[in-house]
Amino acid sequence: MKSRKPKVCWVVASPLTIQFFLQGHIQKISKYYELTIVTNLTDGSASLDIGESVRVISLPFERQVSLYRDMVALVRLFLLFLRERFDVVHTLSPKTGLLGMVAAWAARVPARVHTFQGEVWITRRGLWRLLLKSLDKLMALCSTHLLVVSRSEAEFLSEQNIVAITELEMLANGSICGVDLARFKPDSSWRAEVREELSIGVDSRVVIFVGRFTVDKGILDLANAFSRAVVHHPDCYLLFVGPDEEAMRPVLEQICASHRDRLRFVGHTKSPERYMAASDILCLPSYREGFGLVLIEAAAVGLPTIGSRIYGICDAIVDQKTGLLFEPGDVNDLTTKLETLLDDPDLANKLGSSGRMRATVEFSHVLLEAEMLAFYKRVVEEQSKEL
Repeated sequence: MKSRKPKVCWVVASPLTIQFFLQGHIQKISKYYELTIVTNLTDGSASLDIGESVRVISLPFERQVSLYRDMVALVRLFLLFLRERFDVVHTLSPKTGLLGMVAAWAARVPARVHTFQGEVWITRRGLWRLLLKSLDKLMALCSTHLLVVSRSEAEFLSEQNIVAITELEMLANGSICGVDLARFKPDSSWRAEVREELSIGVDSRVVIFVGRFTVDKGILDLANAFSRAVVHHPDCYLLFVGPDEEAMRPVLEQICASHRDRLRFVGHTKSPERYMAASDILCLPSYREGFGLVLIEAAAVGLPTIGSRIYGICDAIVDQKTGLLFEPGDVNDLTTKLETLLDDPDLANKLGSSGRMRATVEFSHVLLEAEMLAFYKRVVEEQSKEL
């Protein structure tokens, strides 16, 4: 008689996380485990192409705090876990981490895993920050295993007394999924096609941002820095790629009002690698990141990167070797770093080449997927011995 596959449930707030970061893991894990994914398919992103072997359950998680809706989601998760008797519940985003870990603990799921990916309270102040930190501590207490996506994130969580560093694990060299080197690579045909689509000259310099349009991502700082740098580099463009979650495009255009013709916007895309290949520098001026995978993806394309000097990003960028770091929120420093790479193409090329080599050696998705499989195997075996 064939033994059943262990049952694994992922709880993920947004289907975009699944599309961008978890497809490779899904293909590998579903071969050996019965995988169920709980996510929010009520926001128009219901067309998840993840194969028939994976069950998807929609649950309307709210991004913002909503006591009633959050309690409803908590109860529904608890009943689901109680009914399905999963071997592993794994949460991969902040709010679903709290709801999922509490519900899994109450339902006595044997293995309860959470992956930290940047803490929302880092940009908060006062009682709100204290409350959110306390909820992260509660989530950690309800889990059996805790993963981080970077070494500096582990150090930060320990320094903030969220969890002891000895209780945190990191897979391979960090990141949630690594980078698909067959997708993210230099490509001259993409470069020509995208520049023609966006009416950008072949010799122009392009600075790209890829990610959600939110204040926490620092894109207002980037717009301000670009509006200064473009004065000395009039043939430079700023390309924004990603979903505008906080309706920020009008604000960005206002900041760059004198150079609005140098801005380009692309919404949500399943092919960010095309736009990276058409660019010269990637900038991630975020105020919080667990790792900053987009920096490694850009490095794999051969781009030099600029990022804020915060935990997570300082693991993705080796300062002065694969990119440049600047002080978070310091527009003057960001402007200086942008102009350094715009003024010195040889330096930009050197950093880009070093970044591509590092991405290839240390952050292949194959390595991360193998590590995740080995982690699940160990976790399931540990829990089986305890039963």
